[in-house]
Amino acid sequence: MMKAITWLASFGVAALTASAFAATPEGWSTDLDKALVQAKAEKKSVLVEFTGSDWCPPCIAMRKNVFSKKEFISAASKKFILVELDFPKGDKALSEKHQPLAEKYKIEGFPTVVLLDSEGKEFTRFFASEYPEIKSFLKHLDEALEKKELD
Repeated sequence: MMKAITWLASFGVAALTASAFAATPEGWSTDLDKALVQAKAEKKSVLVEFTGSDWCPPCIAMRKNVFSKKEFISAASKKFILVELDFPKGDKALSEKHQPLAEKYKIEGFPTVVLLDSEGKEFTRFFASEYPEIKSFLKHLDEALEKKELD
């Protein structure tokens, strides 16, 4: 039930930010296929963030407080290839381009993070906004990787 509420609430607050959606933060890719090739080559996992950068308040907060920060990017990049798949209201073409991936991964709300192994197999997912600070987010990533190793 919570997922549906998050999803609907997000749509209700369409234009919370005055600025158009910001460019993808440095250190992030927007091409999942290329990221998977790189992950395989570097023996890393892939962190895919599904976001609505210009209409979803939790997404905007996560980008501002976590995903755009050098401290987060440098730490997370040691174990993950970072991919942002954006669904901005202000760029229909980009949203449509990413739509098949949202359907493939059955995304039910934003910001959703899906973690994939180097073969592209999902090993966990969660709402990014559950971990609104760099420290808690990185700790959750480490725990997810440890759990994956045990499986």
